[in-house]
Amino acid sequence: MVQDAVIVGGGLAGLACAVALGDAGLRVTLVEREKRLGGRAGSWTDAASGDAIDLGPHVVHSEYRNMLAFLERLGTRELICWQPEKFITLFSKRPVVLRHRRLPPPFSLLPDLIAGSGLSARDLWSNNRATWRAMRFDEADVPALDAVSALHYLRAAGVSEPMIGWFWSFAALSVMNVPLERCSAAALLRVHSQLIGQRGLHFGFPAVALSELFAPQARAAIEGAGGRVLFNTEVVSIGNGAILRDGTHLAARHVVAAVPPQDLEKLGLPAPSVEPSPYVSVYLWFDRKLTQERFWAQLGALERLNTDFYDLSNIRRGWAERPSVIASNIIYSHRARGLGNAEIIAKTQREIAAFVPEAAGARIVNAAVNRIAMAIPCPLPGSESERPPPSVSLAGDWTRTGLPCSMESAVRSGWMAAEEVLRAEGRPKRLALEPRPPQGLAGLVQRLSSLAMRGRAAPRRAWRTPPTARPRPRP
Repeated sequence: MVQDAVIVGGGLAGLACAVALGDAGLRVTLVEREKRLGGRAGSWTDAASGDAIDLGPHVVHSEYRNMLAFLERLGTRELICWQPEKFITLFSKRPVVLRHRRLPPPFSLLPDLIAGSGLSARDLWSNNRATWRAMRFDEADVPALDAVSALHYLRAAGVSEPMIGWFWSFAALSVMNVPLERCSAAALLRVHSQLIGQRGLHFGFPAVALSELFAPQARAAIEGAGGRVLFNTEVVSIGNGAILRDGTHLAARHVVAAVPPQDLEKLGLPAPSVEPSPYVSVYLWFDRKLTQERFWAQLGALERLNTDFYDLSNIRRGWAERPSVIASNIIYSHRARGLGNAEIIAKTQREIAAFVPEAAGARIVNAAVNRIAMAIPCPLPGSESERPPPSVSLAGDWTRTGLPCSMESAVRSGWMAAEEVLRAEGRPKRLALEPRPPQGLAGLVQRLSSLAMRGRAAPRRAWRTPPTARPRPRP
């Protein structure tokens, strides 16, 4: 029997694609090689505590339009624990709380940045050219900006070293998962443009284990539409359907590979060259309540270990009276290479105690350390131009979605691939949502810039410099 579509991979992109096609009336088989759904957003039960934990703690934000619409479809959008009262707490030597003030974008966070950074007026002013450029960012700028590193661009734009060290280094590591010198200027300016364009943007956290937001519900939706989900099943090649490891041929009119880019070659498909950004996630169960904070981020993390921290006792439903369970991420975790679990746990406790001094004397009753080979592909200079578009046969957060690799990009890519399948079936339908246009002054600047571009014979070049060599992958 020839199926309508086979989806290879049960992460967010594959599940979003499969659910959309099922909703459109297609019979879908989703094939997952692991025993659980979720991919890099997966969860499982910790044996010692009985708690559900994630591969690593994740954050969503209020401009995740596709992700939130997907959760709405699955009936779980209310399972996001939001913190609209503040944007983020940053910590170096002391906490700095950023809140959106009643100022138009991109100025809404500026008062707290000025008050909390300790930087001089000259350092703060040095950021203007880069921020002005981010407000005018357009996807047509990607090829030129992608030729240089973010560090190269910022220095050439006149951003001071203290400003680079305090803000931009943190932004590159926490959002793009790489140090500034290894980050594409296009990738960083795109996400900066999106973040500064919305005054009301705020963060949220899954109030349940991450995959519980979408995995069982997506499976039910696929099967409810007449499809099926296969676990512990590996696809070894694609052609007129999918060939499984045991030789079974799943004949289908369409096959969408929603797998990490390094797995494409195993399926006989062209694979882009990527360098994975590894990370380590740490979960510590303490013997007492340590803080009422949900989430804080640590500046200067390349000189420290962890980047961000989450007290799940203040996030998870039904955990409010429990002692603290603090999860953290060591992003771009090369600095943790060679450290054993005990040393990672001890260093993480010390870094928590720098923010919450009581943690120094608290007892850790349980701990888990997860080492993850790839959070996202490193957005190296040159990599943005190589991202292939989602297609009738390809989906994933790393495809060309106009977004950084993320859960939002994964869902958007899955829906864009589903659109292509439906178009090929002669049943076109719009599924993927565009990012909201920027607001305030940021929106005005972008609109005027777009109007100016229309009157030009050729797209503007955002950066005129000889392309720099793409950094070689690290071992």
